[in-house]
Order: sequence, then structure tokens, then C-alpha cells
Amino acid sequence: MRNKPKKKLAILGSTGSIGRQALEVVRSCPGLFSLEVLSAKNNASLLVEQALEFEPNAVVIGNEKHYQEVSDALSSLPVKVFSGKKALTQIMEYTSSDLVLTAMVGISGLEPTISAIKNGRNIALANKETLVVAGHIITRLAREKGVNIYPVDSEHSAIFQCLAGEFHNPIEKIYLTASGGPFREHSLNELEKVKKEQALKHPNWEMGDKITIDSATMMNKGLEVIEARWLFGLKPPQIGVIVHPQSIIHSIVQFEDGSMKAQMGLPDMKLPIQYALGYPERIKSDFERFDFLNYPKLTFEQPDSKRFPCLGLAYKALEKGGNIPCVLNAANEVAVEAFLNNRIGFLQIPEIIGQCMEKIEFIDNPNLEDILQTNRKACSLANELIEQKAVNPH
Repeated sequence: MRNKPKKKLAILGSTGSIGRQALEVVRSCPGLFSLEVLSAKNNASLLVEQALEFEPNAVVIGNEKHYQEVSDALSSLPVKVFSGKKALTQIMEYTSSDLVLTAMVGISGLEPTISAIKNGRNIALANKETLVVAGHIITRLAREKGVNIYPVDSEHSAIFQCLAGEFHNPIEKIYLTASGGPFREHSLNELEKVKKEQALKHPNWEMGDKITIDSATMMNKGLEVIEARWLFGLKPPQIGVIVHPQSIIHSIVQFEDGSMKAQMGLPDMKLPIQYALGYPERIKSDFERFDFLNYPKLTFEQPDSKRFPCLGLAYKALEKGGNIPCVLNAANEVAVEAFLNNRIGFLQIPEIIGQCMEKIEFIDNPNLEDILQTNRKACSLANELIEQKAVNPH
């Protein structure tokens, strides 16, 4: 790889957890990558700091209020500065990026990802919500444009790695592993009293606030189930979930002959990020190595759908299809934000999601506008339900 031209990267969401770790990977691999685009929604100061270090061709600050601050700070560099939601979608038409890492949170990553694919950019996908809400649109478009989608989620990266050299062999089943989060052994009574400070303390992974709460409710695993359906062309019964508290086995593929492959490693997101950025080659790293003697026992459990109903809601959305996964995702985004703002309790998150899934009109084969409209309706309904709970918490 050292003799090859630098791979040109665009990192959408460069100030978030995945974006920052991706830049750590770039920093540790001098001569392999160059930055074309960096973007952030609100964190102008960190975006400026990143731009000063990596000197991309362009930066996009989503919140237009911060445009002048970013522009002034980068005025001495030949870095183009853009702002606003539409700018991120439009810049995908002009960038010469070889690979676009979509590390934005929530449905905000959908339209920029579609724009990148339309313009022939390969995708390193960390924004699972894109496939959750519009998997049928994204996968069809990627096939039409000959674009590759490389998964960044550790579980999907594990499946992808297990399939290397096996793409011609049909999958019988995959197993996505889940840590179980910080409340794996909590009772329902204990879960009723959970505070956000407890939920944000994940036992194994360092992640952003939203995905950390999703891990605590097991919605993150539910979203990954839907994402896996589109990434690997599977049916719901072919996607299993097992709780693996040590987070060493990241996922498993079972083939038609009964043989199983598992990908293992320490819980560090930089490894799947680096694999996606460097694919098809593995880049030498100095990451900490896994030692079997430090983990004499690897254990596995069945997920508890009574204590963690979000996983069941995700399977229900996957089975129903259409715009219902979009409803699931939108209601979850609103409910998680409300929990983080101390407006609802932990167990009210799945309640709100379930009610939204029942009440929003079903659309069998939604187009992009249907998806965006469904998202707006589900967010609005979720907010109404949260207000009702605030007035009448019982």
C-alpha cells in the first residue's frame, strides 16, 4: 500500500465519536490517506482544529450560525467553507473522494449518503440509520451505480470479514453479538429507576451518547439486525442475536454445511474503522492485541425480550417492512433525546416507540419523500406522547 496513491477520504461527522477515531486511524497511517471533506453539525471549534491539522479541501458546518466562526478561523488556509444541511448533500457532487465515511448520527446521514452514491463514491457506513430507514433505496442505488458499501459497525464488519473468500457460499444464519449493556442483570423494578448517568456508562465500548443509550436499551442491536438484512441480503429468521458480555467475539457466520466463522478482537472501534478505510488490504497497526489468557471464559446468553423490548420492536419493524423501520428509528431518536434530557424514564423509551409504530400509517414501498415524511410524522407523534407523559407520568 505504501507505493499507492493516497486514498482520498470524506468524513461526514468528523467531530463525533466515530469521526474522531477515524482521524486517529488516519493520523497513525501517514502517507496512506488524504482528507477531502470534514463535516460537523455544531462543534465548530473541533472542526476548525481538525481542519488546521489535516487541511482538507473543504469543511461543512451544519449549523449556519457557526459559518463565520469557521470561515474566519480557516481564512489563512486554502480550505473551502460551507454551511447548512443542503451543503453536505451538494458537496458530494464535487468532491473527488474515493471513499466517504458516513459517521453522522440518525437520519441526518440519509440524504448525504444517497448523494455520495449517486456520484459514484464508495461508502464506509457507520450511520446504520441510513439502511434502517431506507435500505431498499440505498442498496438498489448502490447496485445501479456500482458502489461498494463497507460496514463500519463492529458487528457488521465482523460478518464482512468472515465472508472474505466465502461470498459464493450461501449463508445459513448470522449471529450478531451484544454486550448486554450496563443493565444486563437489572430487574424491571431496577430499570424503572435508571438515570441517564448510569445508562451512559457502557461496560466495554466508548461511544457517543445516543448510541450508548441505544446499547443500554438493546435498540442498537435491533437497528443492527435491520442493517444486516440489507447489507447481507438476509431474511429475518437468518439473523440471530446473542448476548456476549465480554465483547470479544464480534459476530458469527454459519454456513449451509454447519461450519461457523467468528471474528474476534478487543472492543476497539478503530479496528473496524481501519479495516473499512483500508479495504481490501489490512493495514499494519499497533493496536493492543487480544490475549486468550486474559479472557479464560467467553460466555453467551439469550437476550431478555421482557426487560429489553426494543429488540423485539426492531424485529417486528423488520417483519412488517415498508416505512415501519423508519417509524421505529424516528421515535427512538426522539425518545432517547427525551431520556437524556430527563423528560421520560428508561422504560418509557420502548413504550413511545411501540405506540408510534401502531399509529403511523403504513406505506408498503416508500420512496424517499415518503421516508422523510414518515420521519417527520413519527417525530411529531413521539414528541406529543412525551408531552403527555410529562403531564401525566403514570
